[in-house]
Amino acid sequence: MNAISARGLTKTYRSPRKAQGLLASLRSLWHREHTVITAVSELDLELAPGETVGFLGPNGAGKTTTLKMLAGLIEPTAGTVRVLGYDSTQRPPELLRRLTLVMGNKQQLLWDLPPSETFELNRALYDVDRARFARIRDELVDLLALGSVIDRPARNLSLGERMKCELAAGLIHEPEVLFLDEPTIGLDVSMQVAVRQFIADWSRRHGATVLLTSHYMDDIAALCSRVVVIDGGRLRYDGALTALAERYAPERAVRIRLARPPVEPVGPLAVVGQELVGQVPAAAVPELLARVMATGEVLEVSVEPQPLEDALRRLFGGAA
Repeated sequence: MNAISARGLTKTYRSPRKAQGLLASLRSLWHREHTVITAVSELDLELAPGETVGFLGPNGAGKTTTLKMLAGLIEPTAGTVRVLGYDSTQRPPELLRRLTLVMGNKQQLLWDLPPSETFELNRALYDVDRARFARIRDELVDLLALGSVIDRPARNLSLGERMKCELAAGLIHEPEVLFLDEPTIGLDVSMQVAVRQFIADWSRRHGATVLLTSHYMDDIAALCSRVVVIDGGRLRYDGALTALAERYAPERAVRIRLARPPVEPVGPLAVVGQELVGQVPAAAVPELLARVMATGEVLEVSVEPQPLEDALRRLFGGAA
């Protein structure tokens, strides 16, 4: 059985529409026109138990709406969704005790209280017995290095410290399914690495299923071998991260430093000072390097794949 299974998942909204002017305002009191906005359209999605999947798309693609439907916060307009075998739209308590939704731009920490009090509140809400609570809390404090912050008021914590405490609070009941919406948003590079490492460690220790959204491609590359990409509420890609990069950004960035400035370009490589630089199709790299190496002038060679952002940009452009 899949941990998460959605079929034909669709969410539409009716948005009021009004022309400018006093007359239009008066008319809208009796007759209001609406525009139907489709946030998610006929989305199929399946995650196996213990799988960590990146959920990507531009702003407004429908990612957060999808996570909220999967978690049971909002009801889909059409389609079916099952999480751990339950219909999440019915919000059964048996399911809610086994999942969590952590959103980087929302907070559950109580501003004037220390995170330890929020942990205790969640223990009571999820009816976690005290022995189990103490074990999980201590594990979270250790993994996230929270020993020096959990007893300080939330308002006195840095953004990174608060985000780590938010993650801990969302995991106090040891959920089997994690919906993580931009968990590293606004964090500095070192804190992003810490949160990434924590998610990987927690998933490995507990066999948790993770659906992760992030605009930081380093998060996705570090945690996910599979990605699901949506744009305009529709599925655009579902498969291996490596295959996505090869399909939409197959070129390699080649930089060759020579013993002396080259006389002329070599193939697609342009002359930049003492280097040959350019974008080369992956299949053509070996032959091109052999040509240059034969000159005996090569000091240093660098061949790098294109950034994942380039692949996504081309994917979205093709969809458009």
